[in-house]
Amino acid sequence: MTARAADRARYDRATAHLDAPVAIVDLDAFDANADDMIRRAGGKPIRVASKSVRCRALLERVLGREGFAGIMSFTLAESLWLARSGFDDVLLAYPSTDRSGYAELTGDPKLAAAVTVMVDDPAQLQLIDDARAGGSEVVRVCLELDTSLKLLGGRVRVGARRSPLHSPAQVAEMARTVARRPGFRLVGIMAYEGHIAGVGDSLAGRPFRSRAVRLMQAAARKELAERRAEVVRAVRAVEPGLEFVNGGGTGSVQHTAAEDAVTEIGAGSGLYVPRLFDNYTSFSGRPAALFAQPVVRRPGVGIVTVLGGGYPASGAAGRDRLPVPYLPQGLRYDPQEGPGEVQTPLLGAPADDLLIGDKVWFRHAKAGELCERFDVLHLVAGDEVTATVPTYRGEGRTFL
Repeated sequence: MTARAADRARYDRATAHLDAPVAIVDLDAFDANADDMIRRAGGKPIRVASKSVRCRALLERVLGREGFAGIMSFTLAESLWLARSGFDDVLLAYPSTDRSGYAELTGDPKLAAAVTVMVDDPAQLQLIDDARAGGSEVVRVCLELDTSLKLLGGRVRVGARRSPLHSPAQVAEMARTVARRPGFRLVGIMAYEGHIAGVGDSLAGRPFRSRAVRLMQAAARKELAERRAEVVRAVRAVEPGLEFVNGGGTGSVQHTAAEDAVTEIGAGSGLYVPRLFDNYTSFSGRPAALFAQPVVRRPGVGIVTVLGGGYPASGAAGRDRLPVPYLPQGLRYDPQEGPGEVQTPLLGAPADDLLIGDKVWFRHAKAGELCERFDVLHLVAGDEVTATVPTYRGEGRTFL
C-alpha cells in the first residue's frame, strides 16, 4: 500500500462516523510541518500567520511549541478578538480603517499593549487619531516595507502591490513622522516578500518557467537583503528601541532567517501545506488540512459525482486556484464542469471502485481559506479523531 493509500484508509476509518462534507487536520502532519519550519528558521522565532490557520485551537497548539512566538493577524477586529482571548502579541499585517476598532484599541490598556498596527502612510495615523473617541492609549506601530523587485529603472515590477515605502529614505521619513506624533510608538518593521515566499519555483512540466522563477527569486533575495539591511539601519537611527524586524513566508523561511537584519519570520501556510506549496525546491511538507465530499451519483463508467466542492481560492483566477481531488489518487475534474457549487463530477479509473456515500478527499489551493467553508475541524491522530474544534467561522467570526 502506498503512503497516500494508507493515509486515505486512516482518514476513512477516523471519520467513518461522520457524514461528509467534513474537514480534518492531520495532527501528525501538522506537527511535522511545524518542526520543519522551526528547523528552517535556524533559531529565529516564527510569528504564525493567523489567516493561514483560522482556528484558535490550532493557533494555541503551534504557539505552544518552542520556536513559534506571536501572531500575525489580518484584520483589526480579529486582532482585538485574539487579544481579548489571551494572545498577548498580535501584529496586524494590513492597514485598517476600522474606526470602532481603533476606538476600542486606544481605550483599553490591555489591548493597546497586545496589538501592533500596520501603517505606511501618514493618513493612516490621522484616521486612528480621528477614531480615538477619547481613547488615550499609545498605539504600537509597525511600518511595512515594499519588497518588490524593480527593474529597468522601475518600468518592470515583480511583487505584490502593498506598501508605498520602498527606499530606505522613504521608510526613515515615515519613521520620523511616527516619532513626531504623540500617541504612537514605532516598534517594528515588516517586509513580506511574496514573490519569493509565495511563488513555487518547481512547476511540473514547465522547466523553463521554473528556471526563470528561480533566477528571479535569486536576484530578488539579493536585492531585498541589501535594501532591508539599509532600511533597518535608517529606522534604528530614528528609533533605537525597535523591537522586531519581521520578514519572510513559508517558501522563504531559511533564506530570510539568514539575514542579520531580520529578527523574526512570518509564516503560516506551511502548517497546513495546501496545494500551492507543492512546487518548491526549498522545502517539502506533508498535506495536513483536507476536506471530504460524499459520492452522491455514479453517472457512468469511470465517473462519480460528489456533492459540492467548488471552493476556489483567492488570487488571479486560474486552475491553480482550484482545490484538487487528492484521495483516492487518480481522479480528475470534468473539464466541462470543474468543481461546482452543488456538484462535482470526477473522472478516472478509481471512480469505479467508489460507492454511494464514500468520501473523496480534496486539498484546498490555499491554507486558511478552507476554514471559511467549515464550522469545525476534526483533528486526526493516527486513525482516530481526537478532538473537534471550531474554526473562526464556527465561532461566528467572519472577518473578511
